[in-house]
Amino acid sequence: MLFVVSIVLAACGGGNGDENAGGSEGQTYNWKFVTEEVDGQVQYEYAEEFAKRMKEKSDGAVNIEVYEFGGLGSETDQVEQLQNGAVEMAVMSPGFTGNMVKEGQIFALHFLFPDSVEKTQQILNDSEALNKDLRAKYEEHSISPLSYWTEGAMQWTSSKEISEPADFQNFKMRTQTSPLILESYKAYGADPTPMSWSELYTALDRGTVEGQENPIFFIGDASFYEVQDYMTISNHNNYVAMTTVNTDWYEGLNDEMKTMVDETVTEMQEWVFEEQKAQNEKWLEQIKNDDENPTEIVELTEEQRKMFKEKAMPVRDFYRSDVSTVDGQILDKLQEEIKAAGE
Repeated sequence: MLFVVSIVLAACGGGNGDENAGGSEGQTYNWKFVTEEVDGQVQYEYAEEFAKRMKEKSDGAVNIEVYEFGGLGSETDQVEQLQNGAVEMAVMSPGFTGNMVKEGQIFALHFLFPDSVEKTQQILNDSEALNKDLRAKYEEHSISPLSYWTEGAMQWTSSKEISEPADFQNFKMRTQTSPLILESYKAYGADPTPMSWSELYTALDRGTVEGQENPIFFIGDASFYEVQDYMTISNHNNYVAMTTVNTDWYEGLNDEMKTMVDETVTEMQEWVFEEQKAQNEKWLEQIKNDDENPTEIVELTEEQRKMFKEKAMPVRDFYRSDVSTVDGQILDKLQEEIKAAGE
């Protein structure tokens, strides 16, 4: 019953006690903010910092309750809760919305963004293809991405050494549910297996899957390296997260509240870049120096990366023909923006 009441309130334009979404003297605002990670990891720390800043700016009027992964269900549950207004805000990975917003699968394309994480973040900040065109596609489903940000370069962990595409032949690779991610690993000859990360540690330990991809901080904090023999520094992609809000709720905010949210979103871009950088650097050192759980670290040469890149290129044609609903226009525009950025 409480869940139903929450949805009704949100549908009326307020949600959880702020019926007019701001305005009257002494009014308080109680919002829910869900993430796909747990306490200590980048997404959760982002949401906590966001909540702190909003509380300070509003002199205590805005109270944001932050939920770590699992607090309100799976990644898919959280998407549905944001859509129906049961929660107001979410950090969301496009990989878990790929079946709903086809164009969002663009982030699954390997070797699309620059090798430089700094350049990648700048593109995410400035891209019209993402912040205007892709945002419009999400808003068709009542989700407004207010920003995109990197959690760092993606690396592979595995039960055997991965240094060339042939090593992926028939390899059971855990992926998110995005069809394009599946296609990306099929291009290497792998056997991709969609799975929630909550099941992944056990699956790696038992050999149900043989490998996975994530930024280094996540590989470390989730202890995946403890049940994998190798970590390949491939930098084949960037893990992109989105700060999202329920569209109707956001559009219902008064000007003062909306401006406060927008300003905080902008401020947090620099903050989260430094946070992910620090966490990825810290965990790389810890994994390298963990004598109890030794992990062989394989750094791909540029020649080896080129072999993977050649296999990955045809997947862009698959995106245009089998995934995109606008004939690849957003991808084409994004590629032009990447080229203009200097890489």
